[in-house]
Amino acid sequence: MAGFRALAEQVRDPDRAPSQRRQALRKCLERFAPYGHRATWYHLCHRAGIQPEDREPDPVRLVAALEELEEARDVWLAYEAEVAARRRREKHDGIRQPTALDEWHRLTWGGRSLLPCKDPTAPPDTRLAVVLRRLIAAMERAAEPRPAEPRRMVGTPG
Repeated sequence: MAGFRALAEQVRDPDRAPSQRRQALRKCLERFAPYGHRATWYHLCHRAGIQPEDREPDPVRLVAALEELEEARDVWLAYEAEVAARRRREKHDGIRQPTALDEWHRLTWGGRSLLPCKDPTAPPDTRLAVVLRRLIAAMERAAEPRPAEPRRMVGTPG
């Protein structure tokens, strides 16, 4: 079974028929599909100007769709590397219990269906990498411990 990079090479291969290149791009979505397979496919097609049902799309447009997917995958892989490095440090320091952020990461491992769309044919229009950066930042903010509010003494104004 080919990996993401091998499939990406097939999408870029000018000696392949457009239908084979399209199929290789669809197979890339089996390895990384932030909105889920179908919604990510519709997103990439919309952004690159491809009709989702077109069996022989313009190879230049396929490569444009692939480049957006690769950019988002790079963001996700960098995030996964940061999580792994942080967990190694925490374990070295004796912190063995995963945090809420680690639970979210465990549930989204591999980068599939990070943001499932209610309507797969209408995913967000923003670049995937931008959406992933926002999602990661939001999850990290949500997992940060909140500072305790100062306690007030009973009977004091305030």
